[in-house]
Amino acid sequence: MRIHILGVCGVFMGGLALLARALGHRVGGTDRRCYQPMKGLLCREGIQMREGYDPAGWRHPAPDLVLVGNALARGNPSVEFLLNSGLPYISGPQWLAEQVLRRRRVLAVAGTHGKTTTAAMLAWLLADAGLDPGFLVGGVAENFGVSARLGTGDFFVVEADEYDSAFFDKRSKFVHYCPRVLVLNNIEFDHMDIFDSLAAIRRQFHHLLRVVPGSGQVIAHAGDPEIQSVLEMGCWTPVERFGAPDGRWQARPLRPDWGRFEVLDGSRRVGEVQWRLFGRHNADNALAALAAAVHAGIAPESACRSLASFRPVCRRLQRLATVRGIEIYDDFAHHPTAIRATLQALRGAVGKRRILAALEPASHTMRRGGHGRELARSLGEADRVLLCRPAGLRWDLEEATAELGGRREVYGEAEEIGRRLCELARPDDVILLMSNAAFGDLPRLLPARLAADAA
Repeated sequence: MRIHILGVCGVFMGGLALLARALGHRVGGTDRRCYQPMKGLLCREGIQMREGYDPAGWRHPAPDLVLVGNALARGNPSVEFLLNSGLPYISGPQWLAEQVLRRRRVLAVAGTHGKTTTAAMLAWLLADAGLDPGFLVGGVAENFGVSARLGTGDFFVVEADEYDSAFFDKRSKFVHYCPRVLVLNNIEFDHMDIFDSLAAIRRQFHHLLRVVPGSGQVIAHAGDPEIQSVLEMGCWTPVERFGAPDGRWQARPLRPDWGRFEVLDGSRRVGEVQWRLFGRHNADNALAALAAAVHAGIAPESACRSLASFRPVCRRLQRLATVRGIEIYDDFAHHPTAIRATLQALRGAVGKRRILAALEPASHTMRRGGHGRELARSLGEADRVLLCRPAGLRWDLEEATAELGGRREVYGEAEEIGRRLCELARPDDVILLMSNAAFGDLPRLLPARLAADAA
């Protein structure tokens, strides 16, 4: 079958392209912009891409099926052509459910934060145990080098996103997946472009709980009140908890930066993890992945050993380079809670070294001002803050971050921030780039620019 994917460079749709090709289909795609890391991954995997949504670029020969990404809306020229042509089309989540998940034991990871890292960890725990799982996560998992793999085993790990499925299917993606094991990391207000309140998000998570069988397992963060509210709306599946004092699975730090910690099952010590990650939030992610792996038949002691070889997902506090004694990190920042956790983790790792944090508030919710009041407080651990004001921002970035005082600078272009970082940075500094968009390609350009300035 010839399949064309609209929105192919999104991490989810790009993952579907890899799975469709693994199933034997001929796969191509278009996107408004083809950017990293998915552009490089799809090129390496032989997926043909075109930039732009002019249907002339993909309608000849006509595909047998079109997968439609949720970034496309009515008025898009490819969408209008598709509807007028009568070609068959389907949402990405529905295609995944029907063509891949129906034959597998699905382990899904949901929540506002930590989905990608936790899902990648879980896939690695299963793979390291020799179970050859399939997986689809929202980033390039460095242990595998790809964002999705079909696998040959019974299990399939999927990052379960609450974002809507397509312009014609406004249900959250995760409702399609019908997991047997469901991880709930946390729930906060996000995706302001499709949800008008936290109550609307709770409702979608409740819909997710409705499709988890009674013979399955829900693994929930014990310290999250919103998760508890959703569970109280109705849950028909046994619930096991991790984190917080009353959770079954606990982590106890053996180093201040959480780069080494022990894992407890109740009061029983089951193992120790020493790994490349740091931060309490990543230890919680590890507990969630370990608990799910145990329900897949892996001993907790073995899971702890496997976590030691887990490598971070691209753009999740990813160390890019060290240039002139300056460490550069990249993080997929999209929410003040995640920004705060990332900076706290980095501070725990680098101690009193100076942190230069550069942020592009590019998510739909940030652009609309949904997190403006919390943003300044989330940046408290940074010594200097450079903010990029993206086009279309609906609130006053300078006013919202005024409490940062002289530590904060605001610029209109990523290029300006790159130049300013080169001026400011000195040996032993740490630079943290934060954006859920391309950020003017700074993660690629900045290390080279710092090196050139030293030449």
